[in-house]
Amino acid sequence: MRDAVPELPDPVLKLGIVGLPNVGKSTLFNALTAAKAEAANYPFCTVEPNVGMVEVPDPRLGPLADIVKPKKVVPAAVQFVDIAGLVKGAAQGEGLGNKFLANIRETDAIVHVVRCFEDPDVTHVMGSVDPVRDRDVIDFELCLADVGSVEKRLDKQARTARTGDKGAAAEVPALQAALDALQAGTPIRRAGLGADALELLLPLQLLTQKPVLYAANVTDAELAEGHGPHLDALRAAVAASGETADIVPFSARIEAELAELPPEERAEFLQGLGLESAGLDRLIRAGYGLLGLQTYFTAGEQEVRAWTIHRGDTAPRAAAVIHTDFERGFIRAETVAFADFVKAGGWKGAKESGVQRSEGKEYVVQDGDVLLFRFNV
Repeated sequence: MRDAVPELPDPVLKLGIVGLPNVGKSTLFNALTAAKAEAANYPFCTVEPNVGMVEVPDPRLGPLADIVKPKKVVPAAVQFVDIAGLVKGAAQGEGLGNKFLANIRETDAIVHVVRCFEDPDVTHVMGSVDPVRDRDVIDFELCLADVGSVEKRLDKQARTARTGDKGAAAEVPALQAALDALQAGTPIRRAGLGADALELLLPLQLLTQKPVLYAANVTDAELAEGHGPHLDALRAAVAASGETADIVPFSARIEAELAELPPEERAEFLQGLGLESAGLDRLIRAGYGLLGLQTYFTAGEQEVRAWTIHRGDTAPRAAAVIHTDFERGFIRAETVAFADFVKAGGWKGAKESGVQRSEGKEYVVQDGDVLLFRFNV
């Protein structure tokens, strides 16, 4: 029997950033990842897709580290993929953004950055600031990009269905419904398709089927107040369309300044602006909520680490995030809730006070659980 020794996992949460040029995409990406992707006041300055890893802020890691005194602390990670700004006509090859849409097909969700601020020094590619129009333009271009994928699959499955293949025949109606919606400019996520149809479409990795978050780039004043004319218009449009997507206001300028500050000065800087948290924190929290994700911890002398899983995952599935061998040879999970672990002062105190439990294969891991896996392979 062995205890789990964590290895670095792939990030569970992968977010693709889209939007028109000059809306703050690359500035946001730079601030989030501290990458030096070029950001300039002209379209198409991002000519290669930028991929950056971001640590997930979690205040629970500090208390765990204080108790366990590990050699290192490893937060969970989020991967952001930033592509060149899309323009009207992108699906027909206009601009450079369409070249890179394939780079975000494998992401879990899309962050649609929308400009909600006026600034005569920052040109808008469409001549004026209108977040509702901009959202529609991007939605339409992503729909057109998906049309090709659906048409190709529909043609193949329709021909296969004529040979008597029942699987292909079952897929054709879903593909046709998806194609009708896309050609009408309706994203798959808003097309009202049934669960079975959506399941059949998943292998196509359609851009408009992915969950979406809206990152609204606002002025500093509007960020503090929580509203403004353009932000309010975007909220109304999203609500009217029936989407339940979160809209996360942020200021690209503030995020850029935060990225230059040492960690110990960031809280004071935000407090001076009347803000409780950075745009990064709110964006990641919204992403976790959108995709039904949560965090558990491992805590030992070598390291304290945060792991990302889906809500409802059982202990063996949570173990698989560390290594598939841990799921295959799962015996049990020594389990302590975060608050109990801190109150008891670690594993020894948790065991002595009776708050440590041995959970089996059916246990559904809770957010904040501190786990030690026992397995044998």
